[in-house]
Amino acid sequence: MNIKLIAKHEKDARASRDAIVTTLEELMDADPSVCYVDCDLMGCLNTKGLWKKHPDRAIQAGIAEANAAGVCAGLAATGKNVFFHSFGTFSSRRCYDQIYMSAAYAGLTVHVLGSDAGVTAAFNGGTHMPLEDAGMYLSIPQTTVIDACDYDQLYSVMHSLAHTQGVSYTRFVRKDVIQVYAPGSQFEIGKGVVLHESGEDACAVICSGIMVDEALKAYESLQAQGITIRVIDMFTWKPLDEALVRKAAAETGCVVTAENHNVTCGLGAAVASCLAKDHPVPQEFVGVQDRFGQVGPQSFLMDEYGLRAADIEAAVKRAIARKS
Repeated sequence: MNIKLIAKHEKDARASRDAIVTTLEELMDADPSVCYVDCDLMGCLNTKGLWKKHPDRAIQAGIAEANAAGVCAGLAATGKNVFFHSFGTFSSRRCYDQIYMSAAYAGLTVHVLGSDAGVTAAFNGGTHMPLEDAGMYLSIPQTTVIDACDYDQLYSVMHSLAHTQGVSYTRFVRKDVIQVYAPGSQFEIGKGVVLHESGEDACAVICSGIMVDEALKAYESLQAQGITIRVIDMFTWKPLDEALVRKAAAETGCVVTAENHNVTCGLGAAVASCLAKDHPVPQEFVGVQDRFGQVGPQSFLMDEYGLRAADIEAAVKRAIARKS
């Protein structure tokens, strides 16, 4: 991996969805087997240009995700390398059985893209708010599950997925994302990224997606209070970097997970399952606490569901207290 941290807590002028578009265009130009299937959201994802440039391989399936998943499986069965997009609620719940049976169970490769992850669905409301999407894909055998945090991470991951076999699910935010990494950063699927580490870390914070920037803010605040934490961007939820999780737990003695997802079935649950096997330590879970979504601006929703740096700070202090 070749990674450089920005950590200015500033919004990227680039929309993350354009990392999808740019990558798909590069892949489709270079490889005639690459196909793209969308469910009437090409305008939302800015992929209409792909449709015009490659009308035979950029397919508009309409608002019919279950059928679109079947189309993807059919294309994959003929040797095509398929990327499939819809809003996260619809690319998970709406077509789960078709992805499970027609693609995963059949041993086919389909790369599913779920936009507007978690509370970033904002004014689209609870019906469009995917708080369990990644958990659903975690439960399918032999899948790859990713929660990307910014443009450059998404760009790198998309290129890697083009060479990854089986069903994958990548959740992401379309726009207005805080830039965490410098352009050109490269990531390895299945390997977490240690953003801050010292020999005296009191706790490990394992995070992904929009919670990476919140964890970095928490790091700065806690450091000013004399508390040093280890910050790990675990952008791959499956396969989980279990060696890194165990190492962090062993060296710090406690863990906090932070995710823009329901804590009952996401990153926190995956980390807890890993540690329970051979290295149990106190763990606190920052994320959506078994609730449905609702309508509102993202800033309100992050406050409402406890997805702020202050919530991570409080969880770190609870975890440290439990350790002693």
